[in-house]
Amino acid sequence: MPSVTLMGTGGPRRDPTRNATSLLLRTGAEEVLIDAGRGAVRGLGAAGADLKALRRVVLTHHHFDHIGDLYDVILNSWLEGRKHPLVIEGPPGTRQIVDALLTQVYALDWNWRSLGEPTHGGWAPVEVREVAAGEWLEGAGWRAQAEAVSHGHTLPSLPPAFLARWHCHGYRFEVAGKVFAFSGDTVDCPGLRRLAEGADVLVMCCYAAAAELTGEHLRVLARHTLACGDTVGKIAAACGVKRLVLTHHKPRPDDGVLDTLMAEVAADFAGPLEIAHDGLVVEF
Repeated sequence: MPSVTLMGTGGPRRDPTRNATSLLLRTGAEEVLIDAGRGAVRGLGAAGADLKALRRVVLTHHHFDHIGDLYDVILNSWLEGRKHPLVIEGPPGTRQIVDALLTQVYALDWNWRSLGEPTHGGWAPVEVREVAAGEWLEGAGWRAQAEAVSHGHTLPSLPPAFLARWHCHGYRFEVAGKVFAFSGDTVDCPGLRRLAEGADVLVMCCYAAAAELTGEHLRVLARHTLACGDTVGKIAAACGVKRLVLTHHKPRPDDGVLDTLMAEVAADFAGPLEIAHDGLVVEF
């Protein structure tokens, strides 16, 4: 049975209880890493992933909490025995980031290890494929369509020149006749509705409960940047989602407010509903 393990369910801010965003899709024929935020490599270890066999990394967008461990994944998959190319797919701009990691940020590390650790058999290559909205990705036992989602695109403070380079995706995965949809970071938008339509599982960002939106900053965030408890249940219900899993949570001094969040979303969505935690395995 295919499954997805949520290895990181937090965001960019320090959170002692949650890693940043990373998910492991298991199709039965292949393991696919979706995003590589802080703690991704530790999460892969905890999930029992076979790092040397990893072939695909799929990125939603280029915020730090989704790519902070990307070089760590590249490096440790090689250190653990990967000989084949690691294919990294994501929105436009992904190639520039990977090139910068290998030729600028970690150039000395990469060269030292590839030249100074010959027992690993030479550096295993990394390949990048940039994916436009609407394009399909395919692998062993799965395929997925990228959808453009709205993550800050309507913020009036972001200039047009920046927005022309700001590409954010969610993905609709088809595996063994089932649909697993991952929203990425987004608010309600047409792309989110398309990827969620009739999904067997929707893993959806839900940063805060509506009851937590007490300041203007959080209210702006909920309108323009990350969906919250006031909208996610409505979206899932309208799209006919069969099972809803909430992720990308804000740091909290305690998790008591998660009961409030659950109640808010359940008021709009009558199907099976879960609040994600690091290590949650969802079969579909």
